[in-house]
Amino acid sequence: MRRPVRLALFLLAIVTAAGCERAGEDKPGPQPVVPVAADASFVGTAVCAGCHEDAAASWTGSHHDLAMQPADATTVLGDFGDTGFEYAGVRSTFAARDGNYFVRTDSANGDLVAFPIAYTFGVEPLQQYLIEFPDGRLQALGIAWDTRPTDKGGQRWFHLYPDEAVDHSDELHWTRMSQNWNYMCADCHSTGYRKNYDAASDRFDSTWTDIDVACEACHGPGSSHVALAESEQLDQANGLVVAFAAPDRHWTRGIGEPTAHLEGAGVADTQIEACGQCHARRAPIRTEYAHGKPLTDSYVPALLTEPLYFPDGQIRDEVYVYGSFLQSKMHAKGVVCTDCHDPHSLELKAPGNAMCASCHAPDVFDVTSHHRHDTGTDKPGCVDCHMPSQDYMVIDGRRDHSLRVPRPDLAEQLGVTDACAACHADRPEGWSAGQVREWLGDDASGYQRFALAFRAAQTGQADAGQQLKELLASAEQPAIVRATALQHLAAYPDQTSLQLAARSLRDPDPLVRLGALDALEPMPPAAKQSFLIPALDDPIRSVRTEAARQLAGLSPAELSPGQRQRLQTVLAEYVAIQNDNADRPEARLNLGILYAQAGQPETAEKQFRAALTLQPDFEPAFVNLADLYRSVGDETQAKSVLSSGLELVPDSAALNYSMGLLTVRAVGAEAALPWLERATELAPGNTRYAYVLAVALNGLGQPADAIALLEQAHADRPADADVLFALASYHREAGNNEDALRYATDLLILQPDNRSVQALVVEMSTQ
Repeated sequence: MRRPVRLALFLLAIVTAAGCERAGEDKPGPQPVVPVAADASFVGTAVCAGCHEDAAASWTGSHHDLAMQPADATTVLGDFGDTGFEYAGVRSTFAARDGNYFVRTDSANGDLVAFPIAYTFGVEPLQQYLIEFPDGRLQALGIAWDTRPTDKGGQRWFHLYPDEAVDHSDELHWTRMSQNWNYMCADCHSTGYRKNYDAASDRFDSTWTDIDVACEACHGPGSSHVALAESEQLDQANGLVVAFAAPDRHWTRGIGEPTAHLEGAGVADTQIEACGQCHARRAPIRTEYAHGKPLTDSYVPALLTEPLYFPDGQIRDEVYVYGSFLQSKMHAKGVVCTDCHDPHSLELKAPGNAMCASCHAPDVFDVTSHHRHDTGTDKPGCVDCHMPSQDYMVIDGRRDHSLRVPRPDLAEQLGVTDACAACHADRPEGWSAGQVREWLGDDASGYQRFALAFRAAQTGQADAGQQLKELLASAEQPAIVRATALQHLAAYPDQTSLQLAARSLRDPDPLVRLGALDALEPMPPAAKQSFLIPALDDPIRSVRTEAARQLAGLSPAELSPGQRQRLQTVLAEYVAIQNDNADRPEARLNLGILYAQAGQPETAEKQFRAALTLQPDFEPAFVNLADLYRSVGDETQAKSVLSSGLELVPDSAALNYSMGLLTVRAVGAEAALPWLERATELAPGNTRYAYVLAVALNGLGQPADAIALLEQAHADRPADADVLFALASYHREAGNNEDALRYATDLLILQPDNRSVQALVVEMSTQ
């Protein structure tokens, strides 16, 4: 069964420690917390604004306020005056009639249909439009309106995927699941949102208390607060529970949630976690965000892995802000979102470099000796060097919030973003790195120093495991870096990795504990069982449910009665998470895998079939369903499933590979070669596919071809243990003892505790 799917320059130095600490000097502690009922409900912005007039006035007109609005003459910014837009061979037209707005465009089957616009989505620098379907789905149109002024290239229709011809059969088409508002967008663009998906009818009855990002999206449901205020039991001077009482850092927490819920974290983390519920790339594990608790109790945040991030942690895909900021020295020193951003208007508290100068002395940093640029009006600002921007959704610039020292040497070495190139694109490659070396006499340094280790892990280098272990031994590394290192360590399982993961399960940061569970994933159940069972009592939902998932395949006889009961309780939580996301094929896949592990093939089959109903070309469901049939001895059904999948997705490497394995079992290796070769062609970097094909070739009397294939796979990922073992074995069989010993020795370096490898090296060394 496949693994379940889970739903970030010396002379331009960021800040000195003293500079960061100035931001937090002389701050009074948090105010006493007023307890509230656990069943507090949302009351809506109108109720909040009745008392908090200044905050409401500041919020009105903000991007949060305008995140989503009913489509009418006051909210629609696009040109619906019978205009047209051509894309992928389809001409879409936009019109307005009787106060209503329409787009005529390609439907799910490719026919041109006129759809009414139900809501606007966003305001700057672009506005999207939502279309409502009879089954309660709201879908985001792929054609958007550029709201920028004409002299900035705006006031035009454009497609969000301009370099791809997205037609109705493409997964990115506006009618498909990836553009569904109910799951993808709603919980961050509205307040008090309930998805209300009914799996039996495959319908949504979604509701919200506020159509936009309103007061309670950040502060939590306010009914208890209102009741206390109306009963005059709440000190009006401290209307809401204050997490940051200093006037320039004032920010209110989730209503009535005690700081202790963060289990030792500071109040600064409370604010960052609250912002992170929307400003993070993450997968939901609760129907509603648990205000005042760590983000990981409601979501599983993405770690610093490709393709989301570059190996140095800079933004690559659209990851928003949370994962980036957690890497920063700012975060390590206690700086929070509202040190820079007004919490209600969302505007910066000061323009340009003045914002940075509120902590970092301009006579030290805003001078030529620091930034190495002329002091004229065209010189770059602090953020241009320390927070380089990338455009997403074609025109929406997002700044990297890791606030890092620019490292053009890493750009030269690893191909990561080079902040200098934004202004100096006309310079030859390596110019900026050379300039820094000339100024400093060496390459720049910085707070984030994990890039080489992460790139080594991502490319499967032989020394990556050791680099990751050294990274984990460094106390200064941010939690999200240590979590990512642990996730990478899963590819390098040995006794030391097991010990590091076990120790990390006791780390105070939930992200690190999640990373530890990733590191334990490939370990044999017997090796990790004693570590995972205590994790079932972890206070964080994402951690304990992942531990339960990894323990799900254990026989009841391997557990005590108390352990069995605890495991079943947490597994019920895991099932509830998947059922809450039953509108997603990934959740159905996860349930199918769980039920297959539990020895319930019929229930597992229903879940895999349900995933394919939701998304007919969902490759993992085909692969796992075929594997389920194989496990019960029904190879005929397994072949039928894979054949159906290949009809829909003929260029799927996974399906070709699975059909190859089935053919090996049913007919033999020779008949399977076309499938295995096709899989290897479609996924040239997948060393597992290359390894299996090489085994087949060697078994058919083609050892030279097998060795050539394995050596290419070894060059792609030098740390693949199966490839190394096969190379040692096949060279030995071919009489190439010197090569065989070399590969076996490399394998022993990777797996020093592997007795089989030890014996192989000793045997070949004596020949």
